[in-house]
Amino acid sequence: MVILATVCLLGGIYFLLIQTEKEQNIKLAHEANDKKAELDKINTSIKQGTLTDQKLTDITSQLQHAEDDVVTGDVYAWVYDTVRHFKANYHVDIPNIGQPTVNEVDMLGAFPYKQVTVSLSGTAYYHDLGKFISDFENNFQHIRMVNLSIEPANAGGTGATVEKLSFRVDLVALVKPNT
Repeated sequence: MVILATVCLLGGIYFLLIQTEKEQNIKLAHEANDKKAELDKINTSIKQGTLTDQKLTDITSQLQHAEDDVVTGDVYAWVYDTVRHFKANYHVDIPNIGQPTVNEVDMLGAFPYKQVTVSLSGTAYYHDLGKFISDFENNFQHIRMVNLSIEPANAGGTGATVEKLSFRVDLVALVKPNT
């Protein structure tokens, strides 16, 4: 009887106390694993946030560098100074710089920049004009020269003036929005 009572008592202790504690331990272990997985996910997000912040800083820096040749401030003064400084190294005479007109960009819809169009006219030799336009467009990524028309500078002249050309070209550039 004593042995049977002892076995029943031990069985009762095991099933009532130890088994419930064991189940609670398993439940706590699952909760701890879930919390650890959640913590790992948060740590990964934090690391990705830091990387994303670094990427944003890099891309912002690249954008600011790319916007170096975008028109800012007084449009006419910017265009005039840019053309005047650039043509100093070329044998191109540009006495007439027209009034700029600022419009929406007509090539892309919902574009965050505007575009300015300015007419330039002057005289130059064919080779000098071609080199000037080519170098200008290669030097300024956000500016294009379009609608080029050329004709002899002096139809009745002789010598060097016959070879000179009179040209008219539209300069189209992006304008940085005021922020």
